[in-house]
Amino acid sequence: MRAFDVLGDPVRRRILELLASGEQASGQISAVIREEFGISAPAVSQHLRVLRDSGFASVRAEGTRRLYAVEAEPLREVDVWLQRFRGFWEQRLDALGTELARGKRERRHTEGASRDE
Repeated sequence: MRAFDVLGDPVRRRILELLASGEQASGQISAVIREEFGISAPAVSQHLRVLRDSGFASVRAEGTRRLYAVEAEPLREVDVWLQRFRGFWEQRLDALGTELARGKRERRHTEGASRDE
């Protein structure tokens, strides 16, 4: 699946995280990415182009600015692919919730018993 080639890069994942909050100008994205990853503006532009060419992001012109936004369809495809594995972590989360609830009950019971003494 090509999506994992695109999402496998931490810079591109971070760009998508930034875009998840809404449309952003390429300059804003570039400033954050350059600060966090220490890469050049042309390198950021290259990552934006990969996201755009792979369909994960769209761009529109507004005057001299280029505004980027997340495109949901490729992310839906990843979600559908991950669906078959969701049971693995959901079972563990359910078990963790059960253990946490049991621990709370035991603490309440222990605390109640110590107050009665």
